[in-house]
Amino acid sequence: MSAALRAQKLSRSFTSRAVDGFTGAVGNTPLIHLKKLSEKTGCNIIGKAEFQNPGGSVKDRAALGVVRDAEERGLLKPGGTVVEGTAGNTGIGLAHVCRARGYKCVIFMPNSQSQEKIDLLRMLGAEVYPVPAVAYENPKNYNHQARDFAKSLPNSIWTDQFDNTANANAHYLSTGPEIWEQTGGQVDGFICATGTGGTLAGTGRYLKEKSDGKTQVWLADPPGSVLYSYISSGGKLTERSGGSITEGIGQGRITNNLGTFVKDVDGAFSIPDTESIEMVYDLLDGEGLYLGASSALNVVAAVKLAQQLGPGKTIATILCDGAYRYQSRLFSKEWLKAKGLEDAIPLHLKKYAVLD
Repeated sequence: MSAALRAQKLSRSFTSRAVDGFTGAVGNTPLIHLKKLSEKTGCNIIGKAEFQNPGGSVKDRAALGVVRDAEERGLLKPGGTVVEGTAGNTGIGLAHVCRARGYKCVIFMPNSQSQEKIDLLRMLGAEVYPVPAVAYENPKNYNHQARDFAKSLPNSIWTDQFDNTANANAHYLSTGPEIWEQTGGQVDGFICATGTGGTLAGTGRYLKEKSDGKTQVWLADPPGSVLYSYISSGGKLTERSGGSITEGIGQGRITNNLGTFVKDVDGAFSIPDTESIEMVYDLLDGEGLYLGASSALNVVAAVKLAQQLGPGKTIATILCDGAYRYQSRLFSKEWLKAKGLEDAIPLHLKKYAVLD
């Protein structure tokens, strides 16, 4: 192979000229064709590489969206404080955005989150308050503590990622249009899990509008969440059982963000942790992608939607973030055994569980 051909195969075109700092680099992530899974299903399964955002996750979009909305509405002045209750990645995105735009950042989060996320938030200059993980109805829930803390400070905002629909609007204005353009308007299905509901609602609404309703939008749900039950029963049931190893997805209620679109969701899949953890390892081995459990869950769901819609369809999902923030768990033999997931990983993939 000639040097010119080798260079052509190793390069891809730039999407823009230089951008304006951290915030200018958010979005315009590539779509990755998942070759082996596409061959297996006879469909074109593609993942939006949100781990390539400058803060490392899809939540950079929501973080920038809610801060910009507060600035435009005059709620946040220079030198102010941004407060949020977050399971991790939104806080990381907010910490980056606050550093870039000159704000202080305070994060309340469940103490069940990975140590990598907590450490990173503190490295980025955020004040972090890990608090007991209790139900939303409990006044000590991390979201309520964040809200009350923001009220006690001058020139501060609680960004309220779950119910502030600037979150969903950020995806309506960016993620949806990007997927539509990158697929040439040929996207038959879109599916992802939801925590706040912003990604699914904003992206789904845009794709539904542009396709005149032809694009099917489905929800993927981990154990311990009510959303699969809610969608599958037409909004009548809110059953939940168990818990999940995934972080930041699943929900016990219909948030305002999800509420903007929930009636237009075409269906839902419940994805067990055993399938998600196997896909973490399968994506690493088969596609060379080092992704977290929520990304893996989305890919499992994309395969199920491909099988549901039939061969020849294009199915898009979200590759939320990399495995770097969870590696001390996902690739630990001791942790996998403690969670009862050791046997979920096929023998030929166990070689990747290199941590004790």
